[in-house]
Amino acid sequence: MVESAEKQWYVLHTYSGYENKVKMNLESRAQSMGMQDYIFRVVVPEEEEREVKNGKEKIKMDKTFPGYVLVEMVMTDEAWYIVRNTPGVTGFIGSHGQGSKPTPLLPDEVELILKRLGMSSRHEDLDVDVDDTVKIVDGAFSGLEGKVTEVNHEKALLKVNINMFGRETSAELNFDQVDPVA
Repeated sequence: MVESAEKQWYVLHTYSGYENKVKMNLESRAQSMGMQDYIFRVVVPEEEEREVKNGKEKIKMDKTFPGYVLVEMVMTDEAWYIVRNTPGVTGFIGSHGQGSKPTPLLPDEVELILKRLGMSSRHEDLDVDVDDTVKIVDGAFSGLEGKVTEVNHEKALLKVNINMFGRETSAELNFDQVDPVA
């Protein structure tokens, strides 16, 4: 059986309403079983929903794909077994029967889903700290360089100060919109 050496995104089917519990279980199992180099991010696709009840505005999180969880992982026999046997997981989507490895999501599909969630597929790849200089490669400030003032790894966002027209301007950018300057 050929095993993929690179991390890819897979879709897990879960019991409906157990998505967040599966996320917590899978993250803790990856940690306790020493699989952090094989099981990376676990994402429950959710969107903020605003509703007005009795004249009060409430914000609640709605599941984008109820009953499904995304997992970024390197597909090995051991990683597959740990994920597959996590409580609440009923199986992988794209798996063709007992014991067969599932098909990963295509990079375009992952990018589209993560962007909708305000995340980036380059989440793990960007290694920058506050006060580092980055070159902006996408968006309105493309081609400019700026100094990092804030890094949010959870949402894959940076705050960058850019010098424009002799003034400093702050911009919020996704990890995939910048490259570090060596």
